[in-house]
Amino acid sequence: MKITFSLEQIDEVASQLLAANSNKVILFHGEMGVGKTTLIKALAKTLGVKDATSSPTFSLVNEYQTSENRLLYHFDVYRLKNESEAYDMGIEDYLYSGNWCFIEWAEKIPNLIPEQHSVIELKLTADGKREVLLRS
Repeated sequence: MKITFSLEQIDEVASQLLAANSNKVILFHGEMGVGKTTLIKALAKTLGVKDATSSPTFSLVNEYQTSENRLLYHFDVYRLKNESEAYDMGIEDYLYSGNWCFIEWAEKIPNLIPEQHSVIELKLTADGKREVLLRS
């Protein structure tokens, strides 16, 4: 699934992505500043998260509760030096919990990603819009 959108359309795009995706673990790929965290905020809102969401750059993981009393984990593993640090934080417990796991910079932990996952690639287009590609 491929969608080109403006930031004003992000909530609609979030709904489309969730409807088209069956995996709870989603990896987000894209350059720094392309809008990965902004898209994750829209996805969390669509899932019924009422709390303010933010990038877990320093905490590595933020936990949110959805309207269905399920948990959503948002990871930013950019600062990890190696996969051992992810093991030390217990990442496998999160990834195999059955809850939503949104992971930015997952290429830092390739051997830890569950087989069942989806990938969202986000790119900035020449006209300032975003292009999102969902692969399951």
